[in-house]
Amino acid sequence: MKIDPELAATVAAVAAEGTLDAASRRLRITPSAVSQRLKTLEQQLGRILVVRSKPATLTEAGEAVVRLARQIALLEHDALSGVGFVDETDAARISIPLAVNADSMATWFLPPLARLSARRGIDFDLHRDDQNFTARLLESGTVMAAVTSQSEPVSGCSVSPLGVLEYRAVADAAFAERWFPDGITAEALAAAPFVDFDRRDSLQHDWLRAMGVAHQGVPRHYVPASHDYALAVQLGLGWGMLPVLQDSPELTGLGGPAVRVALYWQQWNLRSELLDVIAAEVAAEAARVLRR
Repeated sequence: MKIDPELAATVAAVAAEGTLDAASRRLRITPSAVSQRLKTLEQQLGRILVVRSKPATLTEAGEAVVRLARQIALLEHDALSGVGFVDETDAARISIPLAVNADSMATWFLPPLARLSARRGIDFDLHRDDQNFTARLLESGTVMAAVTSQSEPVSGCSVSPLGVLEYRAVADAAFAERWFPDGITAEALAAAPFVDFDRRDSLQHDWLRAMGVAHQGVPRHYVPASHDYALAVQLGLGWGMLPVLQDSPELTGLGGPAVRVALYWQQWNLRSELLDVIAAEVAAEAARVLRR
């Protein structure tokens, strides 16, 4: 059995756009044609590929088809470039979905993408998630490459180290004076509010544990955006773990151990000139700003 690339590309368009109507506009066909293509491929494979919800969601079989469609598009772009049909000024652009953690996006990841976009016709589709979970987006075929804390390669992917993003516990000076008048003691840490990124973020919990304090029951605020998180700490909403790259002289260090998160670049294990160029640019920036 063979999968028609056009039908696979239709599934990928639905996954990217979220609805059949939006996919039809992207593909420049009618919504009924999109529906017919989906039905045809599902009948051929004997599997449901897309759950027709809002937004549409992929089944496991649908994820496999989308991954195939995006691999075909990437290899086709490389081939056309190799024979001279795609150049830096070509109006036909390619979308490259990447996954990255919020702190990397806020501190070091965007400059290499900006340099690449200035030289090549690339549209970057960034998916933000915790570094512990970005690898899942590779497995599903949602993204072609990811910044992740997972050192073991995802099936079908290659992995290379980027460096270490280092965090330290900091607080606004007035906050520190109010909550830690007698120093950074376990009793004070159990009472002082801290800022959590979201309910999957464990950096503050790890630091508290190292300081002999269980995080359960400690007051906390949730601020799920990297820039706003740093601003919340600077404004004295609570103490928090900030990347050294986001540190500022106005903040007071609370001491204790630094938390170091090793980051890796994982990408589809394809011989793709474009993916390799992206990987090289990202690795060069990581070597410049991250700790080794």
